[in-house]
Amino acid sequence: MDLGGSLEGPARALVGERPRPRVDLKALFGLQSGSWAWATAVKATLAMSLSFSLAAWMFGTEIGTLAALGSMTVLYEKKTPYVYRSAALALVGLGFVASVALGSLASALAPWVPVLSIGLTAGVATWVCAAWRVDRPGPLFFVLVGAISTIAPGGLVDVPLHAAVAALGAAVGWSVSMAGAPVRARHPEYRAVAEAYRQLASLLRAVGTPDLDHDQHEASVAVAEAWRIVLLAQTRGYRTTSEAARLRALLRWVSDIHLAVTQVGLARTTPLPEKAADFAERLSSAVADPSRAPDPAELDELRRGIRPRTLESRLYGQLARAAQATRRASHDEDDERAETLHDERYPALWDSLRSSLETDSLVRPTALRMWITVTAACAFSLFLGLDRYYWVGLTATTVLQAGNVVLTMNRALQRSLGTLAGVVVGAALIALHPPLALVIVLAAVFQGLTQLVVGRNFFYASILVTPMALLLSATAAPEPITDLAQSRIIDTVVGSVFGLLGSVLLWRGTSATRLPQAIVNVLRISRECILAVLDPDVRIGPKRRYQLRRDMRAALVDLRGVYDSAIGDVPRAASTRPLWPVVVATQRTGYLALSALARDRPETAGTITLQRVDLAFRELIASLEERRTPRMGALPRLPAYPRINMELRALSNAMTSAVAQDRRAALQEAERRAQRERRRAQKDVDADL
Repeated sequence: MDLGGSLEGPARALVGERPRPRVDLKALFGLQSGSWAWATAVKATLAMSLSFSLAAWMFGTEIGTLAALGSMTVLYEKKTPYVYRSAALALVGLGFVASVALGSLASALAPWVPVLSIGLTAGVATWVCAAWRVDRPGPLFFVLVGAISTIAPGGLVDVPLHAAVAALGAAVGWSVSMAGAPVRARHPEYRAVAEAYRQLASLLRAVGTPDLDHDQHEASVAVAEAWRIVLLAQTRGYRTTSEAARLRALLRWVSDIHLAVTQVGLARTTPLPEKAADFAERLSSAVADPSRAPDPAELDELRRGIRPRTLESRLYGQLARAAQATRRASHDEDDERAETLHDERYPALWDSLRSSLETDSLVRPTALRMWITVTAACAFSLFLGLDRYYWVGLTATTVLQAGNVVLTMNRALQRSLGTLAGVVVGAALIALHPPLALVIVLAAVFQGLTQLVVGRNFFYASILVTPMALLLSATAAPEPITDLAQSRIIDTVVGSVFGLLGSVLLWRGTSATRLPQAIVNVLRISRECILAVLDPDVRIGPKRRYQLRRDMRAALVDLRGVYDSAIGDVPRAASTRPLWPVVVATQRTGYLALSALARDRPETAGTITLQRVDLAFRELIASLEERRTPRMGALPRLPAYPRINMELRALSNAMTSAVAQDRRAALQEAERRAQRERRRAQKDVDADL
C-alpha cells in the first residue's frame, strides 16, 4: 500500500516513557483519571439501606449487618449485560452465603477455627474471581461477609439463620442491580461500544506523540471489553434483531478503525488534525442515539489533498462509513459487519478454573499468596490476643489486591492513613449514640460515598469506609467506642504490614518470570497472522479471521498487563526495566499483524519471502526462550507492510541491548560478590594475626 505524503520515510514512531509505579505523594493522595462512579454509589446506598432495614426488622440488629454486607452483590458485574448479570450475580450471592455459612460454622467449633476459614475464603475467592474474570471488588466482600459472620451471635443451630440472612441481603443487591433492566435493557452493551469509540478518540489524539503506545493499549482494552460485553448479550431471541445487528456492525467498525489508527500512528511522527478525534468522540455519543451521529461530509476537508490509497485517506474513509452506520437504525441482511459473532457466548467456567491452575498462570500464585498471607495474619493476631483478628485478615486482603510490591506499598499506606482519619469520624458519630434508623442511613451513605471515590483514590475511600465499618461493628457487637476505635487502628496497621510482607516474600517475581513467555505468545500469534496473510494458498474465512484477531488482541492485552505488574515487583523490577523497548516493539508487531489481517484484500508474497519471514519470527522466539542475542539475517522486503520490517528490526536490536544489559548486570553482581568474599577473607586473616 502506498503510504503517501507525510507517512513516507524511515522515521519510527516515538517510544513512550515506560510505566514508573512509585510511592510518592501524588500516588498516595492524587486523584486518578476517570469519572466518578455516581450510579454505583447510588445503588450501593440503596441496597445497603434496604437490606439492613429489612433484616434488622425481621431478625434483629445484631445479625442484620450480614444482610447489609450481603447486599454488596450490587457492586459486582456492573458492566455486563443484564441477561448475563442475573446469572452471574446469583453465583456471587451463593458465594456470599457459602462464606457466611463457613464463617459461622467455624466460630461455633473453636476460637482458632475462624482463622482457617477466613484464610480459606480469601484464597478460594481470589482463585475463582481471577479465573472467571470477576471485576473488582473481587474477593474482598466474600472475605468481609465471612469474617463478620464469625462474630455473629449464636451457635451451630444458628448457622442456617445466618446463611439465610446473607441470602436475603444478596437478593436485595441482585434486585437493585437488575432494576435498570426493564427501562434500559441494552444500556451495558451501548456503554461498552461507546467507551471503545471514546478510547479511539484518545488514540487519535496520541498519534505523533510519545503517548501512542500507552493509548494504544487502553484503546485495545476497551475494544476487547466491548467484544466481550456484546458477545454476552447475544441471546437467541435478541441476536436476530436489527438492534443487535446494528450494534455488532458498530463494534466491527470500531475494531477496524482502531487498527487503521495503529497503522497511521506507527507511520506518522506528527499529530493528526484535532477534528478527526472530535469526530470519533461524537461517534461515541451516536452509539445509543443515531440522531447525534456526525455528518460524514465533515471529513471531506481532512481528505482534501490526500491521495486516495494513503493510510490517512483509508482511516478517514472508515470513520465516514462508521458514521453512516451509526445513523441507520437497522442494517441490510447482506451487511457482513452485522453478522453473528463467531464465538461461544458464555465462557467455559470449568475450563477457566482448570487453566488457572497451570504452571504458567498468574492466578495460582496470586491465590496462594492471598491464602497464606491472610491465614498467617489472622493466626498472628490471635496469638497476640487481638480480639478482632478478622479485621487484620480483611485488611491484608484489601492490601494484597493492589498487585505488585509498589502498588501494595501505596495501598498499605493509604489504608493505614485513611483508617486513622476515618476512625475519628466514626468514633464521633458512635459517641452521639444515634438511633438505629440513623445508623442504617449513615452506614448506607458512607458505603455509597466509598464506591463513589474508590476508583479515583483508595486513601479517600479508606476514610469513608472506616466509619461505615465501625457503625456496623458497633451494631453487631456493642462495646466501648474507645476500645473499638483503638483496635480498629491496631488491626489495620498489622493487616497492612502482613499484606506488604506477603507481597514481598511470596511469589514476588512471578510476573517478571512470566514476561518472556508473554512476549513469546504475542510473537507466535503474530507469526501465524502474518504468514496467513502473506500465503497466497491460504484463504482466511470469517470465523478463522475472528479467532486470530481475538487471540492476538488477548495476547497483546495480557503482555502489557504482565509488564505493568512486573515493573513494580522490586527489586526484581531492575531486570524488567530494560525489556520496555522489547515490549513496545512486540506490541507494535502484534498490532501491525492485526492490521494486516483486517485488510479486505491483503497482498500476498512469494514462497522465499514466506520462508524468510517465518525464519525471522522463529529466531526471535528462540532467542527469547534461550535468553540470548538474536542472530538475525537480512529481513525480506515487504512493500505492502513496510512497518512490520521496521518493528522486527527494532525488536531484534532491543533484545540485543537487553541481553547485553543482563550480562553487564550479572558481571557486576559477580564482581561485587567476589569483593565481599575478598573482604571477608581479609578480615579472617587480620583476626588470625
